[in-house]
Parts: sequence; C-alpha cells; structure tokens
Amino acid sequence: MPLLLDLEPLRSNADYRRLYAGFTLSNVGSQLATVAIGLQVYDLTRSTASVGIVGLCALVPLVVMGLYGGTLVDHFDRRTVGLVAQSAAFVVSVACALQAWLGNTQVWVLYALVAAWNAAFAVTSPARTSIYPRILRREQLPAANALSVFAMNASMTVGPLLAGVLVDWGGFRTAYTVDAVITTAALWGLARLPSLPPESTGEGDGGSARRAPGIRSVLDGLSFLGTRPNVRMTFIADICAMVLAQPRVLFPAAGAVIFGGGATTVGALSAAAAVGGIGAMFFSGRLGSVIHQGRAILISIVGWGAAISGLGAAMLAAGEVLTREHALWVGLVAVAIAGGSDSVSAVFRTTILQSATPDHLRGRLQGVFIVVVAGGPRLGELLGGFVAETIGEGMTAVVGGFACVAAMVVLARLQRGFLGYDARNPTP
Repeated sequence: MPLLLDLEPLRSNADYRRLYAGFTLSNVGSQLATVAIGLQVYDLTRSTASVGIVGLCALVPLVVMGLYGGTLVDHFDRRTVGLVAQSAAFVVSVACALQAWLGNTQVWVLYALVAAWNAAFAVTSPARTSIYPRILRREQLPAANALSVFAMNASMTVGPLLAGVLVDWGGFRTAYTVDAVITTAALWGLARLPSLPPESTGEGDGGSARRAPGIRSVLDGLSFLGTRPNVRMTFIADICAMVLAQPRVLFPAAGAVIFGGGATTVGALSAAAAVGGIGAMFFSGRLGSVIHQGRAILISIVGWGAAISGLGAAMLAAGEVLTREHALWVGLVAVAIAGGSDSVSAVFRTTILQSATPDHLRGRLQGVFIVVVAGGPRLGELLGGFVAETIGEGMTAVVGGFACVAAMVVLARLQRGFLGYDARNPTP
C-alpha cells in the first residue's frame, strides 16, 4: 500500500476530476462565509450564545432537507438534483453579499440566510456523495473518500484564513462577495456530468427505489439503518463527538478576548483543524489496509476529545500561566490534532456506509449522514454557546472534551461488535 495520498481517481476519471475541483473551490467559499457569519453575529451582539444560535438555525433545515433530500436523490436524476440545490446555494451566497453591502444590522437576517443555505447544502451533499459510486470503480472509493476529506480540510484551511484577511481588509461585504463568485465552481462541475438517473432494483433492503419522495421513502431508509448496527454506530459515535466537543462556537470569543488578535486569530483557529486533517490525509495511503475500522473510528474520536480538552486548557492558561501568544500556539496545536483525528474517523465512517448500502438507498442513507455530520456540529455549537455563557469558553472545551472521551469508552463497552468490525468481511 502507498504511504501518501492516492491520486488514482483524479488521474483516471475526468468527470470525477471536474466535480472534485468544483466542489473544492466552492467549499473554500462556504468555509469563508461560515467564519464571516460567526464574526458578523458576534460583532452585532457581542454574545457567544448568539453565535451558538447560528447552529440552531442551521440544524432544523439540515435535518428536514437532509432526510427529504436523500429521497430526491434516490428518485430523480442525481445530476439534476445537485444542480438545482447548488443553484439555490448560489442565490443565498449572493444574498449574503447584498445584506453586507446594504449595511444590514439585524441579526435575524443572518439567521434566515444560514437556514436557507443549509437547506440547499443538505440536498447538494448527498447528491454529490451518491454520484461518486456511480462514476468510480468500487475499489477507488477509499481513495476518493480520502481525497474528499483532504479537499474539505484544505477548504477549511484556506477559507477561514481568507475570511480573517478579507474581513480585516475589506469588511464583511468583501468576504461574502468572494464566496458568491467561487461558489459557481461547483455548478460548473455538476453541469459537465452526464445524466445519472436512479438504477433499477429489486425488492428488499428497506423498500423500493421507485417509491415517491416523501415520509414513506424516508422511513424506508431509516428502517434499513435500523437493521445495520455497524453503520448505525458510525452515526452515534460522530454525534457524540460533535455535540459534546464542538469548539467552533468558542473561536470568536477566543480571538476577540482570550487569545487576542481579532478576526485573524479566529481564522487561524478555524484553519488549524484543517491543517491537522491535511497532514493526516497526506499520509493516508495505508488507511485502506486497516482491518478493524470500527475500532479505528472510536480511537480517532478519543483523540478528538482529548485534543479539545487541550484547547480548553490553553484558553484557561492564556494570560495566567502562559502568555497569550504562547497559549495561542498551544491551542493551535491542539486544534490541529483534533482535526487530524476527525479526518481519519471520517474516512472510515464514509467507507463503512458506502460498503454496506445498496445504490437505491444510498441517497437516503447519505441524507442521514449529512444530518449527522453537518447537523451534529450545529447542535454542538448551540449547546456550547449556552454552556460557555455559564462556565466560560475555556472550561466548556475542557469539560466537553472529557465528556467525548467518556462517551467513546461507554460505546466500546456497549457495542463490542463494532470493535470487531472486519473490513475484509464487512457485517453491516
């Protein structure tokens, strides 16, 4: 097995190459806008709890449209579904730029735009992820998953850093305008794909592929998930990590007050997780040889929780035990370790899901996946924001990280079958 990142899917498949490039650029804009919105909300309210409410505004549309959007992906042409949803996301990006150029001071406008963008994202993401198994050979999927995580981490590095620079230089209107422009890259990648209608299938595995989109179709997907304990555990473990130990809501206060440095520090903290993920994925070539992937997921999430506690310790030490500058560097290293751990977990969670799900249910299970992956952090932001108002940002990170580690220990004891999951003979 090669040690470094496997580039074979990019070399051999032009459709995948265009889709990958388009969404990588678009994700840079998305991460840029996410940081800018957090900064703008904090600038208007000076409240970490108000920043946490951004997570609630994202959570509801993510849950609703993630589940329903998965049924659309399984019922209609996946290219068409992706194009329509990505076009809606582009419109929201333009609206974000307009509100900044018009001098908006109402925080509810930002909350509404966050809700609309996440509704579109909740459909685009399962469409894109379900397209990959249709345009790539099965043996290329682990490499493609590592490439996707690598690209997301690259976006999470460049986007937040770019947000900090642009907000400090040209204000929120400049940051949102740049986001709107580069969001068009994903539209280009989708538009160049061939038609991808649903594959025909027989009965079984949770219901018919041809059931009309709606609650019955959603229930078919959830019923399938209910019979797959190892797939289900990938969701449960990630929910615990993201809800109990999500640090992103703490970054605006860390930059403005605790570590100092303003928007640039916020951007650096946000990017540090991605830098760690890039490092982990750069040396990801041998992840395909890991046999006990469930065990690897739990170990990775323990690393995430421990690193978040380290970030909290650095925040508590800033200006007391350590200078602000030294504490910031400790915090950046901790966040980078957390990002690397989360990236390894993501590769194995995605691989298990793709290996155990038939094509006619893949959109619905990917819809559930996006609810967990994107909705969990939003719920964690909401919880963390309100907890921080009571015990402070540093202590929130310390307690949350320890809670995450404890949750993985409990899950390991309760679900021993997940520890024994064998990639050579996968049991869903």
